[in-house]
Amino acid sequence: MIKAYTAYTGEVDDTEAAVAEIMEQLGDVSRLGENTVGLLACYSDFVDSGVVKELCSVLPFDVIGTTTLGSVVRDSEGRMTLSLIVLSSGDAEFAAGLTEPMTAADEAPLDAAYEEAARKLSCKPALMITFAPLHINASGDFYVDAFSRISGGIPNFGMLTVDNTSNYRNATVISGGVAYADRCAFLLIGGGVNPEFFIASVPSERISAEKALITGAEGNLVRTINGYPVVDYLVRLGLKKNPDGSIIGINSFPFVVDYNDGTFPVVRVMFALTPDDAAVCGGDIPEGATISVGHIDADEVLLTTRAALDCAAARSDDACLLMFSCVGRYFALGHEPTAEMELVQDVMKGNKIPFIFVYSGGEMCPVGQKKSKDRELTNRNHNDTFVLCRL
Repeated sequence: MIKAYTAYTGEVDDTEAAVAEIMEQLGDVSRLGENTVGLLACYSDFVDSGVVKELCSVLPFDVIGTTTLGSVVRDSEGRMTLSLIVLSSGDAEFAAGLTEPMTAADEAPLDAAYEEAARKLSCKPALMITFAPLHINASGDFYVDAFSRISGGIPNFGMLTVDNTSNYRNATVISGGVAYADRCAFLLIGGGVNPEFFIASVPSERISAEKALITGAEGNLVRTINGYPVVDYLVRLGLKKNPDGSIIGINSFPFVVDYNDGTFPVVRVMFALTPDDAAVCGGDIPEGATISVGHIDADEVLLTTRAALDCAAARSDDACLLMFSCVGRYFALGHEPTAEMELVQDVMKGNKIPFIFVYSGGEMCPVGQKKSKDRELTNRNHNDTFVLCRL
């Protein structure tokens, strides 16, 4: 069984006060035992001011995490918060890992770091929690696929880092109080862990009934759909093309992608069009996949998040919840950017379950088989999605 404890602070400038506030909320951390680890999320300002470094030096266990543009734990308020959840167990084991610097989609640093972390456990890892860097030439699909091969397919729940700047220039992964723009941090959990996963994305009523086939694609670039240029397909669906060749509101109409392998579909956001009219997506889409076009706005963000959270929280209070939500959902909230975080706080008032909610630049979460009654899972990278892991 895993027990969880949360703490938070909004104090950015006074390092001593920030650490004291966190430690007061956690209480006597020496009672937690050896099998303890912390997961942290914060504005990049907490890194710059030294709060993260000092906090991690005081806590007697490993801490990994990420910068973000918004996070909450129970009772915290606002976006500019350092959020911490501490996991402790008498039967589960934890091992934190950190790769060497990465400059491209190279599996070698992931492999080496995974093997080093796995050796710290007395049992086989059963769950992985990943914080991946944003500013290297590697997609969320790379981390998901690479770690699946390296680990033998254990469930991988995680995110790509972002931060609170306009271009995410300070987005970093955090490990041991140090921020890294080019390393991947992760947690392996072995022993007494039985994770459940919940996903909220584009609601079914906002997905076009018309399906199409990806006939030309290279990684995250989609070139042709049903044999026609992707721009022609989008215009035929009713999207408007500007004189400069761009598509109006392309980010608001994600692809809902069925891999045709029996797993549930995933969402891929279209970010832009290349000069030769390929659609740049937030993740890989293979040729042969079937797509539909969806649409999501503020109402759908809140509706789908509530549905997933209600389902996860209704199981029992004897759990903790880890939640990552895409920055695309954050921006879909328009003039009420804190609405999803406020919704989470409102729903969770009805129970005592410890939780952490963090905005992400891409989500990693296993998906199940549509027709299978067993618990066979396939790790996937997601866009525009709220993902939840219940421990």
